[in-house]
Amino acid sequence: VQVVESGGGLVQAGGSLRLSCAASGIVFSISAMEWYRQAPGKQREMVATITSDGSTNYADSVKGRFTISRGNVKNTVDLQMNSLKPEDTAVYYCSTTVWNGVSRTPYWGQGTQVTVSS
Repeated sequence: VQVVESGGGLVQAGGSLRLSCAASGIVFSISAMEWYRQAPGKQREMVATITSDGSTNYADSVKGRFTISRGNVKNTVDLQMNSLKPEDTAVYYCSTTVWNGVSRTPYWGQGTQVTVSS
């Protein structure tokens, strides 16, 4: 399984970015796709989740500003980030959880840098 993120970059505060994640090599089914982020010196934290039935969940810090959605291509997910703040600066990681009928296994991408300047 390969997970690849794209779309990071540098943006001014108040701006927008759209991240994309594509998972390939999936033999079984995906139970959830998630975005996490890790800022320097901080623990990795969940940002947004979308499950196989379309349910979504967001960290309180991004509610109302970020939107997770399925991409147009199978096994892809997007994260639309609006009203960005300097505290959103982090490496953003996509996690794909695969369900094989017995257990769930998360697969991670390499991450994409998002930098928000003040």
